[in-house]
Amino acid sequence: MQQQLEAVIFDWAGTTVDFGSFAPTQIFVDAFRAAYDFDLTLAEARGPMGLGKWQHIEALGRDPAVDARWRAKFGRPMNHDDIDHLYRTFLPLQVERVGAHAALIPGTLETVAALRERGLKIGSTTGYPRPVMEKLMLAAAANGYTPDCTVCADDLAAGARPGPWMALQCVLDLKIGKVAHCVKVDDTLPGIAEGCNAGMWTVGLMLSGSPAGLTAAEFAAATAAELAALRARIAPEFTAAGAHYVIDTIADLPPVLDDIERRLAQGERP
Repeated sequence: MQQQLEAVIFDWAGTTVDFGSFAPTQIFVDAFRAAYDFDLTLAEARGPMGLGKWQHIEALGRDPAVDARWRAKFGRPMNHDDIDHLYRTFLPLQVERVGAHAALIPGTLETVAALRERGLKIGSTTGYPRPVMEKLMLAAAANGYTPDCTVCADDLAAGARPGPWMALQCVLDLKIGKVAHCVKVDDTLPGIAEGCNAGMWTVGLMLSGSPAGLTAAEFAAATAAELAALRARIAPEFTAAGAHYVIDTIADLPPVLDDIERRLAQGERP
């Protein structure tokens, strides 16, 4: 079968680094507490994961439970100035701590090596802003992972997820011939929407990222029944968001690419 795929575009936290996507979630909790003495749960912080971080804070302010507590505490809804203040509080905390969450997700190096062996280019997009990524990219490179391009949530005037723009910037940066020859891999629903809106094949990761919320140790220790329950909860969400495939982690990606190649050869498109 002649290869048609040209590139795979990965998310970062929860996809290639930071099993469980704990760096951003905990820091949202800490930023709300530091800026406004406001208590946010980890589960609430995970809700809008995948959006750019300013938009993530905005989405948290619209969450009914968070909004109710915010109104009870401050007598008004969260406004633009509040979001700006929270973002300014969040950003230095994230830059300071992101390096501590730079461990590669098991299977990342092996999968990326296998993709490069196939001649595929490696792109990446992220909900992190550029100042955070500068630090995370250095830490990931020290661990052996360096994608061919990285597009950050604050890089483009058009915006970030769920729009297609970051993924399409990867198409430009990597000089891809056909968007349908790209695969977007992500652990978040906005990241799947990004790939779908860009006209790419999409692969949702159920167990390494934010939806499952497991540490690497918890994943390794989980029983088959526990993992099956997580898959049963998470898979329908990805499918509803438009994911063409749903797998556990990046380690399970290569057979998916074989199937996409088969479908492309038959004339299918995403």
